[in-house]
Amino acid sequence: MTNKPKQDEEEKTTMHPRNAHRNRYDFQALVKTLPELGAFVSLNQFNDLSIDFKNPEAVKMLNKALLKHFYGIAHWDIPEGFLCPPIPGRADYIHYMADVLAGCNEGVIPTGKSVKVLDIGVGANCIYPIIGNKAYGWSFVGAEVDHIAVRSAKNIVEANNLPKVIEIRKQSSSADIFNGIIKPGELFDLTMCNPPFHASLKEAAEGTERKWKNLGTNENTQLNFGGQNTELWCEGGEERFLNKMISESAQFKTSCFWFSSLISKKTTLPACYKNLEYFGARDVKTIPMAQGQKTSRILAWTYLDKLQQEEWQLKRWKK
Repeated sequence: MTNKPKQDEEEKTTMHPRNAHRNRYDFQALVKTLPELGAFVSLNQFNDLSIDFKNPEAVKMLNKALLKHFYGIAHWDIPEGFLCPPIPGRADYIHYMADVLAGCNEGVIPTGKSVKVLDIGVGANCIYPIIGNKAYGWSFVGAEVDHIAVRSAKNIVEANNLPKVIEIRKQSSSADIFNGIIKPGELFDLTMCNPPFHASLKEAAEGTERKWKNLGTNENTQLNFGGQNTELWCEGGEERFLNKMISESAQFKTSCFWFSSLISKKTTLPACYKNLEYFGARDVKTIPMAQGQKTSRILAWTYLDKLQQEEWQLKRWKK
């Protein structure tokens, strides 16, 4: 009998305890939920039902099934070539940030549509707003610079009757992050971001090649999870983007309780810590995340002092 890969065992325990995707995919249940997935499911080398994760169409169909099965999203699609995110990792980010909010609310996660979250770079897939709303009832604003992604995200929101809890806003300036999105007097309990990790198209292509090799092939003609240029890379890469985000966040110190972003590279953190100290962040958290062999972390920060945090809790989270 063939032993199963070690990473399949670890994947169950490294993810957040509330993550609905901690266990391996139940393809029988998923096909029952979305019969179209069945065309992509077959026995793998370990005699388990699976899909070919090198096939972008199979990956997208898996996402459709997961969203319908776990979150009740009946209508979901993305334009060809746009990022098709791994849903378990996205759910982890949501749940870890729910814990951060709970840490400022006597251990109780604030829930309901009065909790307002800003997703920077919501993408064509609208994944964070979907999971955050379905898991905790939060309302979202999704900001996006790409007009095709904006249209796609709006279509998903409208098709699933979510306009009252998810709003998609077009960022008119590619040079801005919070400016032009956060309105005067508007308050957010949390901001989230999955930033472009690479510094150039060449670096993104090399990352794609590594991903294909990890999936057991030398092909590198396309990303199995897709991704447009604005989703994958920006000038200066992750570090420059994050430090721009931090400097802009300082302009909205009392507009948001917790700012946050995913960080792919540990080498990005030292400059971020230095800038957060410079701009006067009162509390900074670095939360490790892991999914199989992939490791990343969340960087979260707030400018509110203890008294301001208590006032925020009383005004916005106490029923």
